[in-house]
Amino acid sequence: MARICDFTGRWTSSGNMRSHSMRATKRTFKVNLINKKLKLEDGSQVKVKVSSKIYKKLKGFI
Repeated sequence: MARICDFTGRWTSSGNMRSHSMRATKRTFKVNLINKKLKLEDGSQVKVKVSSKIYKKLKGFI
């Protein structure tokens, strides 16, 4: 399963690690995802993956 936020579409990005001598090697920045269940209007539940940054903003709505 992909590490993608269902609300914002954020996913794993890449960048560089820098040593003391400023030598660059590739690394990945992974999204901090939370699995949550949303209740829909008809009473059913849906599982979604939400990044923790968005979860904090939408805490009262989710």
